[in-house]
Amino acid sequence: MKVVAFGGGHGLAASLRALHLISAQRPLSITAVVTVADDGGSSGRLRADRGVLPPGDLRQALAALAADDPLSLATAELLQHRFGPVLPGAADSVTGHAVGNLLLCGLMELYGDPVAALDHAGALVRADGRVLPMSRQPVAIEADLRGGDPTRPDEVVRVYGQHAVAIAPGRVETVRLTPAHPPACAEAVAAIRGADWLIFGPGSWYTSVIPHLLVPELASAILASPARRLVTLNLATEIETIGLSLAGHLAALGRYLPKLHVDVVLADTVAVGDPQPVHRAAESLGARLALARVAVPGGAPRHDPVALAAALVPVLGAAR
Repeated sequence: MKVVAFGGGHGLAASLRALHLISAQRPLSITAVVTVADDGGSSGRLRADRGVLPPGDLRQALAALAADDPLSLATAELLQHRFGPVLPGAADSVTGHAVGNLLLCGLMELYGDPVAALDHAGALVRADGRVLPMSRQPVAIEADLRGGDPTRPDEVVRVYGQHAVAIAPGRVETVRLTPAHPPACAEAVAAIRGADWLIFGPGSWYTSVIPHLLVPELASAILASPARRLVTLNLATEIETIGLSLAGHLAALGRYLPKLHVDVVLADTVAVGDPQPVHRAAESLGARLALARVAVPGGAPRHDPVALAAALVPVLGAAR
């Protein structure tokens, strides 16, 4: 079974780790298609200074797919390690960088191709699948936010950059990419065309999930693919989705890709609250709503890969 998962950051990493756990019991061919719009933190610094794809989301996806042997897990842990402050008085240029970000930056410069670099890094952690960028060129996110300027709460302001959109106050009215028509990664398009399942979310909706729908070649491949489609909903509202209900998350997918058909919407039993609005929103996309407890114990708004894997098994095993 060929599965393609879209997203970025911690949400995609949880989904990929769940798929990795499933693949230990049944054969899965996993492909992660990762957003390349990050412009904050270590990724933003490397993107600005070296002109490479922002590596952070790609690094997290690789770590999530690492094999379970001690060496691969130790290598994945090293990729995630972030350099701390230097000794007093010492010169420094690596504080705040993750080791994996620097490794991917070096591999991208060495190979001159991010896909070759990611395949090499995947081999280092014996990744249970392939990690691909949604485009071989970095993109920028910009959004129109109502209330983005607290002094003008009823006006719409334009906000530039993934990090700025993610933390800006106000309600997102429209989100777009710059350039508006970035070339899709050809390997990602091929994976979509040959997939049995396409999985969207969880993750930051406007800055990690929806950007894939804004790449014209990816959008066309998604619509044309014979694969079934699953949407995994988030557990809590983020700053960028303030005022957006879970049903609104589904409506946003339909807004940015109007012909999108979805087969299953997976939501956390507790986070969904009253399931009826989400059920109706799922039906509007052609999907059935599946409810399961998929959050980590203790109430933190994070998906538990083990619980998510258990919820995904009956979904992925359903007949076409």
